[in-house]
Amino acid sequence: MQQMPEYSDDQLVQGCLRKDSKAQYALYQKYQHMLFRVCLRYAKDRPEAEDMLQEGFIKIFRDLHQYGSNGALGGWLRRVMVNTALQHLRKQKKWIADVEIEHIADQYTTGEDVFARLGAEALTRLIQQLPVGYRMVFNLYVVEGYSHQEIADQLQVSVNTSKSQLSKAKATLRKMLEKIMVN
Repeated sequence: MQQMPEYSDDQLVQGCLRKDSKAQYALYQKYQHMLFRVCLRYAKDRPEAEDMLQEGFIKIFRDLHQYGSNGALGGWLRRVMVNTALQHLRKQKKWIADVEIEHIADQYTTGEDVFARLGAEALTRLIQQLPVGYRMVFNLYVVEGYSHQEIADQLQVSVNTSKSQLSKAKATLRKMLEKIMVN
């Protein structure tokens, strides 16, 4: 297989804006693995992640003119892919139960040390097993660093629902980890 020449991100963007198929392929090759990992965290399985990735790259190539070069291209691509994954899941309309509660507190310790020791691939497989709403909020809060207010705005739910879904996601992951450690 012929090796692709190395292009800077700026060269890739300019080539893609000119509809240069070599630049489009090079951009895809450079970022597909990173963006597929993003999709895997939101998807229930690999086929769904592949669908999200394909949808995301269509949007990337369609909307690349909106990239302003004022930040890292990888960060912009990641945001597009996260938004694509969320839109994909929103279409399913069965992803979150709006539970209004006055105060929600994590009833458990965070267990971040357990998550840190778990390999990325194993953690991704566990996250994929979460119900869709839990998975979305967990990824947005823990991985992407969104606040509960930003998640509520993005998903059109209350802040308390975001907090509740995160708490339930952590509790579910903890139970999964306990099963793994016992076995």
